[in-house]
Amino acid sequence: MNIANEILQANILIIDDEPANVKLLKKLLERQGYQNVSGTSDPRDVESLCAATEFDAFLLDIRMPYLDGYGIMTLLKDKFVNDYMPVLVLTAQTDRETRLKALKYGAKDFLTKPFDQLEALTRIHNLLEVRLMHKHIRDQNIILEEQVQQRTQELYDTRHEVIARLGMAAEYRDNETGNHIIRMSKYAKLLALEIGLGEGHADIILNAAPMHDIGKIGIPDSVLLKPGKLDAEEWQIMRSHVDIGAKILSGHDSELMQAACLIALHHHEKWNGSGYPAGLKGEQISIEGRICAVADVFDALLSVRPYKKPWTVEQALSLIEAEAGQHFDPNIAPLMRKLLPAAMEIMQQYPDDPITS
Repeated sequence: MNIANEILQANILIIDDEPANVKLLKKLLERQGYQNVSGTSDPRDVESLCAATEFDAFLLDIRMPYLDGYGIMTLLKDKFVNDYMPVLVLTAQTDRETRLKALKYGAKDFLTKPFDQLEALTRIHNLLEVRLMHKHIRDQNIILEEQVQQRTQELYDTRHEVIARLGMAAEYRDNETGNHIIRMSKYAKLLALEIGLGEGHADIILNAAPMHDIGKIGIPDSVLLKPGKLDAEEWQIMRSHVDIGAKILSGHDSELMQAACLIALHHHEKWNGSGYPAGLKGEQISIEGRICAVADVFDALLSVRPYKKPWTVEQALSLIEAEAGQHFDPNIAPLMRKLLPAAMEIMQQYPDDPITS
């Protein structure tokens, strides 16, 4: 559709308390091919008319009973926030004060009564041309913004998918299942929400937690895959996976990567200071690390490993609760029992692959 046709199909509203003026303007416009011209001689109808139709031009009288032209423009401003308000004022008054006041209230042009028909048609055409061009730009900006948002979401989703898959790679290398990191990440989000961190922070933890053991990719197979008990030297090598993970994840300013770095570094710290790598104590340990410590151990206890059979849910909960104030944050550990129904749903949704378990 070209601009000329769009102008003729634009929605025009004439507002004048003199029905004869409304009829005259409507007839004049329709003779020129305008197809959607409406009018009212009662300014109180304007709000309901605007609710039903998006008008592209208002031909507005100033002096009217009940609600004058300034009142109408005040009403229209609320409907045209950050938009072009296409008002052409119809007035028999030619004084400077009236014109300045109309401009202040949002009028874009004037038509003096009694008006010249050719001048009226020209001014109305020009008003509509500007309005429709503005609408095109506005609509194009909306489309572009939607495309940007879609692309941003795609990049966000891709980044999180890469993080999750890297986390799975680390787990598979350790003879664990990829579903372990999905489950523990979802438990971590439940815990984060339960202690009141908020949806945004909880989602960051959900998406950062899969990287908690990424440092295991730097541990030699002879240590990582050793079927028996590790000796002291091997245990020191194994413990270094938290430092390796933190090094891999550090140096980026995004909230997600910062949270992933803290989780990798702190998920083996213990509330009483007996953990590693730094022997942090209590709230020296990041909240992300404290949450993921509970989630990780809970799921590990319930999972099959080459070196152990799965614990029962009650056994796992009892250990978590017994270690509150020792291994785990005493305010977080007891919450696993409270969240058990939701956790059980997660277990059923993401079971271990029997081949790998």
